Order: sequence, then C-alpha cells, then structure tokens
Amino acid sequence: MPYTKSDLLRDLAAMGLTGRETILIHSSMKSIGDVEGGADTVLDALMEFFADGLLLLPTHTWKTVNDANPVFDVRTSPCCVGILPELFRGRPGVVRSLHPTHSMAGYGREAAAYLAGQELCNTPCTPGGAYDRLKDVGGKILLIGVTHARNTYIHSVEEVLNVPHRLTDAPVKLTAVDADGAPHTVYMRRHYNAQQPHISEDFVKLTQAYLDCGAAQNVRFGDAACTLCDARGIFEVTRHVLAPDPECIVTAESIPEERWK
Repeated sequence: MPYTKSDLLRDLAAMGLTGRETILIHSSMKSIGDVEGGADTVLDALMEFFADGLLLLPTHTWKTVNDANPVFDVRTSPCCVGILPELFRGRPGVVRSLHPTHSMAGYGREAAAYLAGQELCNTPCTPGGAYDRLKDVGGKILLIGVTHARNTYIHSVEEVLNVPHRLTDAPVKLTAVDADGAPHTVYMRRHYNAQQPHISEDFVKLTQAYLDCGAAQNVRFGDAACTLCDARGIFEVTRHVLAPDPECIVTAESIPEERWK
C-alpha cells in the first residue's frame, strides 16, 4: 500500500519533532517509496507538520549558474537538488532567498526575514548567512534518504572555522534577479579543492562521530533511511574533530574514533 499523508505525519512525530522547529531538509524523493499523490503529498505533509515552525529546503543552482551563465532569477531559475525543492519553491507562501548559487526556500515563521540579505553573501555558505544561523536558532537538519554528502550545513561549519583550501581564490561576477525583476550584482567565490572536486562527498567520514556524540540520530520517513541532526551539535562535533587537523575531512582516508571519543 502506498504511504498516505497521515503516515508521513506520523513518521515526523515519531522522530520527536514538534512542528515548531526551524528545520532544513535535504531529500531524495525516490527513497521515500510509493506515496499516494507523490511529491505533492510529501510537501503537503511537511508544510502541514511544520506550519508553526520554519521549513527550509535548499534550492541550489550551483550546477547551472556560473561565469558562462551568470544570471540567477529567483522566480524562474530551476534548482539542481531534486524534485521536492523544485516543487516547493513555487508553492504559495514560499519565499526563496537571493543567493545566486546556494539559495534556500522557506515557509512558515518569519521565512522572509530569515532568508533576507543572501545576495550580500560572497561565498556559498557565508558565516552569518542562512546556513550558519541554523546553529544559532536551535535548528535541525533532516536528511531524507541521503547521506552527509548532501548536508550542505557542514560547508558552513568549514567556512566559520576558516578551513583552508575550500574556496576559489577569485570570485565570479554573477547577477541575482529579485521577485520584482531588479538585478543585484554579486561577486561569488565557489567551492574548490584541488585534491577533491566534490568536497562534500568526504563529509560521510564524520557520520559515526555525529551519531556517537548525539549530534545525529537515525530515523525513518516512509521507506527512507534518514538522519535527524542538531545543527549546534554538528557544529561542535565538527569543530572538535577538525581542531588538530583542519583539512582532515579531505586529506585523511578515514578519521579514527579517538578523535571524538
């Protein structure tokens, strides 16, 4: 039998969530399994459950917005991180930030205020920006059917900790077009590491550290194996593990548990 909206609402409650959280969700729709009504039902469940909180989904465009295609239009630029964010950004009441490569869409409590000013950022996850602020507001991160390789928040932790060799030296000149059609010039550095072209793929090396330290727990949503994270906890564990060797996520083949136990 396909999952219903009621089934998905029960799964969220079983995670210990109240619906009042500020929560960022990275997702694989396919991993959830057969859902009556498909992706729209999943979004209905999420938006209903977190109606008294702040629901955030990434609506990134880093794959398509670059020096060859330098214009991001908040109204029309499709995101490159799955069907749920793509559908979510167009729903009534949803606000999308003006970050040209790493925008977020939000629904609920003070969404516009939380996402304001992202066109002033000059890196993907600038300290003080929408990703970094998750730790300051007691935010959660839910990974639905994806690993920490899709946990963009960890990029923001690295930026706050000033981990070297994570960003391009020179920025790219981009344009962010707002909801009124007004253009904003943005000079944006991009993620770059000469040793690892996809830095986030190595974030999975911290999976056990987060679980052992209570910063993350394994949960389920439909068929999807999920991870529910505490943003502050992720920040503290990452800071502790990286302290003696800031580049170890990329440079070390694995990270020994002695580093966090």
